[in-house]
Amino acid sequence: MSYGLGAYKKTSVHTSSKEQILLMLYQAAIKHCKLAMQAIDEKNLAQKGEAIGKLQDIVIELNNSLDHEVGGKIAEELSALYDYVLHASTQANIDIEKAPLEGCLSVLTTLYDGWKDAIKALRKQEAEQNK
Repeated sequence: MSYGLGAYKKTSVHTSSKEQILLMLYQAAIKHCKLAMQAIDEKNLAQKGEAIGKLQDIVIELNNSLDHEVGGKIAEELSALYDYVLHASTQANIDIEKAPLEGCLSVLTTLYDGWKDAIKALRKQEAEQNK
């Protein structure tokens, strides 16, 4: 069963647009942030560490994918937000506290919603131009 799910996820990533992949990365980061918060509530330190590690891996990938030449000031600001998430999630991991993760979740959710709206607007604009 897990092989089928893994194959589905792999196919989903390979057939998705860059925009869809970006949204999937944010969704996964949000999911792992919530899992880490739940693990802290349940005092499950192993699960907390694993979830924070996955969250950080995703955020590092998002940060590494920024094109500072094209993105300019926006790329700099996104990089600063990603640095904040990395620092806060590290503090949450060390101190075993949810509060820093709540800040991470707020940033990630805001960015996800912003990207989702921007992509929707772009697709609408492209559809109107192709009429």
